[in-house]
Amino acid sequence: MMEFDPTKPKWQQIRDVIRQRIETGEYQPNHLVSEVLLEQEFGVARGTVRKVTAALREEGLIVTTHGMGSFVTGQRPTT
Repeated sequence: MMEFDPTKPKWQQIRDVIRQRIETGEYQPNHLVSEVLLEQEFGVARGTVRKVTAALREEGLIVTTHGMGSFVTGQRPTT
């Protein structure tokens, strides 16, 4: 489990980790970004994970299909 910086919201820190994984190619296009697995990996509540996926969707880094999940798009993060 990750050590969180107490001065920054957890969802932002997790978003940054996922953004980095997309940027480095660890998460390739069409990679499933599972809310359940993120909850387990980071030890946070589903609501926190949903903030992460909402932010990544807003940035165009993932797309969510109802009933299927969230998947990495081909877009790369802009810094």
